[in-house]
Amino acid sequence: MKRLARLRSLVSGRTLAIAPPFFWLALFLLLPFLMVFKISFADLKFGIPPYTPLLELKDQAVAFTLHLRGYALLFSDSLYLATYLSSVKIAAVTTVCCALIGYPMAYGIARSDPRVRNVLLLGVILPFWTSMLLRVYAWVGILRNDGLLNHLLLWLGVIHKPLEIYRTDMAVYIGLVYAYLPFFILPLYANLVKLDQRLLDAAYDLGARPWRAFLQITLPLSMPGVVAGAMLVFIPAVGEYVIPEMLGGANTLMMGRVMWNEFFNNADWPMAAAVTCVMVLLLLVPLALFQINEIKQLEGPRGRPR
Repeated sequence: MKRLARLRSLVSGRTLAIAPPFFWLALFLLLPFLMVFKISFADLKFGIPPYTPLLELKDQAVAFTLHLRGYALLFSDSLYLATYLSSVKIAAVTTVCCALIGYPMAYGIARSDPRVRNVLLLGVILPFWTSMLLRVYAWVGILRNDGLLNHLLLWLGVIHKPLEIYRTDMAVYIGLVYAYLPFFILPLYANLVKLDQRLLDAAYDLGARPWRAFLQITLPLSMPGVVAGAMLVFIPAVGEYVIPEMLGGANTLMMGRVMWNEFFNNADWPMAAAVTCVMVLLLLVPLALFQINEIKQLEGPRGRPR
């Protein structure tokens, strides 16, 4: 009886602890998504709201109508497929660039002197103190044909005519890497700073060279931080709108711009909702499969925690 009472108290305590965040997510994430999902099965109409209701009362009968126009157009128009592929490509390249730049930075901060470590972390976090919009505007002034970068390169004699960077995919990559690099560094740093230094000392005592100790010890143990940082970069980069709109050209295809155009320029809410639902599905399914695989690996072959 005492064990049962303790178990009940433990379960009730856990329920009280996780109930507020679950309620918050359900209210501000799940409920809005369900509303968008409902709109995706409506049809376009001129009025307020600019879509037809799913349930209508006609001749003393309730009519339930699902319109698949948005999904049919989504899978039949090659523009949307090209936009999805372009968004995934840009997000993937951004994630790889953040990994190549962010891993040495996170490793250096984690291995730095504790007195200097907080200052280096402050340098990573400092951009968050400024509005995202202002930081992107700053890159507009840097990358324009008459911007700071071209003026500096012309003054140094490196180039003889301004580089065409602004309003290109290269400008989008620069803006995305700059904006999301801290999201890769911080979780990776949190993983590296907890790495047991005794493992590396033992490897050195056994004759391992620094590069081999890094490849066989540090890199495998830091993979959870790498995966967490990659997800924090890739997922928001797929649906990014501000950076492609301000730095990209007319040929820069990103889902965020497509959704904005459908919602506000075309006032086609059902089409925009269908685009949003498919994008969320494409992101959540791989993440769910990855999470299931991670849980199976942690549980071991017999379904028990290792």
